[in-house]
Amino acid sequence: MFKKILIANRGEIACRVIKTARKMGIGTVAIYSDADAQALHVQMADEAVHIGPPPANQSYIVIDKVMAAIKESGAEAVHPGYGFLSENSKFAEALAAAGVAFVGPPVGAIEKMGDKITSKKIAKEAGVSTVPGYMGIIEDADEAVKISNEVGYPVMLKASAGGGGKGMRIAWNDEEAREGFQSSKNEAANSFGDDRIFIEKFVTQPRHIEIQVLCDSHGNGIYLNERECSIQRRQQKVVEEAPSPFLDEATRKAMGEQAVALALAVGYTSAGTVEFIVDGDRNFYFLEMNTRLQVEHPITELITDVDLVEQMIRVANGEKLSISQKDVKINGWAIENRLYAEDPYRGFLPSIGRLTRYRPPAEVVADTHVVRNDTGVYEGGEISMYYDPMIAKLCTWAPTRAEAIERMRVALDSFEVEGIGHNLPFLSAVMDHPIFIAGDMTTAFIEEQYPDGFQGVELPESELRRIAAATAAMHRVAEIRRARVSGRMDNHERKVGASWNVAVQGQSFDVMIKADQDGSNVFFDDGTDLRVSGDWTPGDQLATMTVADAPLILKVGKISGGFRIRTRGADVKVHVRTPRQAELARLMPEKVAPDTSKMLLCPMPGLIVKLNVEVGDEVQEGQALCTIEAMKMENILRAEKQGVVSKVNAAAGDSLAVDDVIIEFE
Repeated sequence: MFKKILIANRGEIACRVIKTARKMGIGTVAIYSDADAQALHVQMADEAVHIGPPPANQSYIVIDKVMAAIKESGAEAVHPGYGFLSENSKFAEALAAAGVAFVGPPVGAIEKMGDKITSKKIAKEAGVSTVPGYMGIIEDADEAVKISNEVGYPVMLKASAGGGGKGMRIAWNDEEAREGFQSSKNEAANSFGDDRIFIEKFVTQPRHIEIQVLCDSHGNGIYLNERECSIQRRQQKVVEEAPSPFLDEATRKAMGEQAVALALAVGYTSAGTVEFIVDGDRNFYFLEMNTRLQVEHPITELITDVDLVEQMIRVANGEKLSISQKDVKINGWAIENRLYAEDPYRGFLPSIGRLTRYRPPAEVVADTHVVRNDTGVYEGGEISMYYDPMIAKLCTWAPTRAEAIERMRVALDSFEVEGIGHNLPFLSAVMDHPIFIAGDMTTAFIEEQYPDGFQGVELPESELRRIAAATAAMHRVAEIRRARVSGRMDNHERKVGASWNVAVQGQSFDVMIKADQDGSNVFFDDGTDLRVSGDWTPGDQLATMTVADAPLILKVGKISGGFRIRTRGADVKVHVRTPRQAELARLMPEKVAPDTSKMLLCPMPGLIVKLNVEVGDEVQEGQALCTIEAMKMENILRAEKQGVVSKVNAAAGDSLAVDDVIIEFE
């Protein structure tokens, strides 16, 4: 077995590989850029080598620099993770020439299956059903428009060397095809060093289901069931689960056998994933093969009890697979939520900055459930603009799907992240969405269910009552403490009232509290009451409560006269007042937000790549105004309504902060 492995990656996947290597008794080498000098993967590895400036195209994807780090460290093998150089055949060739083992497939398989155009041709020749499209190289935007019309809108423009949603656009008309072609090329070049683009038909109402395969160098290949990846945003997966709630055993077997046959046909070894689009009648169509470990691999590990990273290392060491197809079972259900540094209230645009608070839920491994958090960050660390915005992958496992979902709800509510925008509220909303609960989602789920973007969650009255009861009891505890500290309470005599008004999400509840040593009974004015218990003390930012014999986990912030409460995807202000204070509060005027309707504000920290307008230009609704690049993604900002440009406050090449005014209109 190898004595030392270099991980040619960063972030959570580098940390993930290090954990398995450590378990196997293998030494690890991290590589890092200037931006990652204090990163978690650097701290976890046995040794680390600096490889250059922050941009990936000057560090992590520069083959010569990675090869120099391998030579300096004396590593015998390299695990590429995913992204960066994981599907780069030139990197695999360089390793082979240097006599270093690649923890991945052979060069030929990478070239045949890692390239999206070539893989589709091979699949078609092998009799695999594929999505209609144009598999050749697209030279320019005019040709992209012509081909798009031949295929028929809507079409998908995809980077040949792409993955993770990078270099991918959906176009519904000629203008979008033209714009999407250039943006896809730019993103592909920046992310993969390869700007080739191809076009295929975009199948509406599809489900995205993928098969995990594992092959050794002795001709053995197996599939480890499927993962449902239909909940996507901008073609990037957000929520995954294994198994799929949609497949039956016959379809699973057919997809699995076809995936393995395709892998063996190209001499594939190591772990890989064959992705399919599946329609409502369970017809499936080959999309592509990812010749690497997938981001969502943990959920496969949770339902099969197979460590995929360990298997990859053993295959790279020349070992035969220790398991056969008959050994692969489906045990329970697993769900993965991807926690991203992006603001769901600003159209999911990237957010960067310091993690002033980062407290994941406790990881658990038990017979009843598992909570697993794969992460590459820590409290006090920095989320950089140079890399993918993923913070963590939160996974839960339980014997049934319903139980796994409930475990995930609790885990999400318990996850504390402060200092940056993040998508925890959105993930919580998805877990409670009836379409997700029913398992009826398609890849259009987010755009169909949130057509105007995510605006937060409106909680039902039953949940508002539970929050009102909990916060009233919490406020009473805070008032008692305040009275003691101020000296207003003598010999623990209670001078704090029992009657309160709780205002939350537009509703008002008059309550009365009767407390005892174990908790409180909160009585509402309609005669109902809820029992509240918990060990929250003033200053705690997480309240783990029990209300009416059911758990209620609240992220707690202090505001004047109450709390900022975040739970189950909602972010609400809760005001707890005496009856007289509530009466006076109703007379207060509401604060009016400033008018920014005649301004284009920068929605995220980023770099202006292109400005499309000048002072005096008349713009139409939907017209592209400028392009901003952040976290390897290009974002086109468009006019919300017709207007005339009166002032331009920025230029191409400028770095902007959130809410900087880019353009003003008359």
